[in-house]
Amino acid sequence: MKIIFAGSPDAAKITLEFLVENQQQFGFEIAGVLSNPPTAKGRHKTPTPTPVAAYALEKGLPVFTPEHLDAAAREQIAPLGADLLVCFAYGHIFGPKFLALFPMGGINLHPSFLPKYRGCTPVQQALLDGEEYLGISIQTLSLKMDAGDILKQDFVNIKESDTTESLLNYSAKRGAELICQIIKESAEQGTLIKGKPQNKEGATYTYTITKDMAKINWNGSAQTISRMIRAYYPDPCCWCLEANDSPLKIAAATEVVIPQDEYEAFANGTVLAYNKTTNGIYVKTGNGILGITRLQRQGKNMMHYKDFMNGAKDFIGTVLK
Repeated sequence: MKIIFAGSPDAAKITLEFLVENQQQFGFEIAGVLSNPPTAKGRHKTPTPTPVAAYALEKGLPVFTPEHLDAAAREQIAPLGADLLVCFAYGHIFGPKFLALFPMGGINLHPSFLPKYRGCTPVQQALLDGEEYLGISIQTLSLKMDAGDILKQDFVNIKESDTTESLLNYSAKRGAELICQIIKESAEQGTLIKGKPQNKEGATYTYTITKDMAKINWNGSAQTISRMIRAYYPDPCCWCLEANDSPLKIAAATEVVIPQDEYEAFANGTVLAYNKTTNGIYVKTGNGILGITRLQRQGKNMMHYKDFMNGAKDFIGTVLK
């Protein structure tokens, strides 16, 4: 069986890597890779391929980066004679003419328990909502967003240390395993395995995240802010302003359980103390204390809190906003 893989970011690269390494074992061939066009990066705006495209080129796979999935794109893909389209985080909508190129249709990896959390940010929303586990779904590609039949599902327990990055990476690997099983079973019966229709009434949706959404409101609770920091790492990364209005990124923090009576008089956002051994830099919130452990000032590298405090002796007592 021949497949086309479609994907773009780092997490999708993990899925492609697993497929490349296991294609012989599961009896399929990757005939080509679809990815987003190169983007201009760096001071000199050098065109840079996506992580998926860069890996595929390294492995000698045919790579296609059309701006649109139009007639010209179909003319490129059709001669490859692929049986199945496999997608994870590609970023384009597949129309009926494009899907018709594949006798077995297309399948998509989506990191949620569909129909819950349809859309582009399911992992972020699961973290924001304080979910105990994250679903991993393989669905058929349909003309409506994330509305295809469910072929296989699994889940992973969400740990307090998990971020969007760590959960996406796990989902990418586990999803690739499920995809390989589907391909093998489908090849054996000569058609794509039968899926289960989604319950439309149970559908919820997620939306694009903006930088403004990642700004911390220190009137919120320590629990809410901690969830935000995990959900928005690594992109766009939570941030706030220091007392001098300079932006400050916060990449890791935990809710700290300590007596709060002595801190009640302080304004929310006040940098209270520095714990050198465990919980980081203490900041008062609207409900509870947050311990910041990784942060970054403008123009500086991301730092562990101990390294940060070595160069920020006057940080304690300031008010973040």
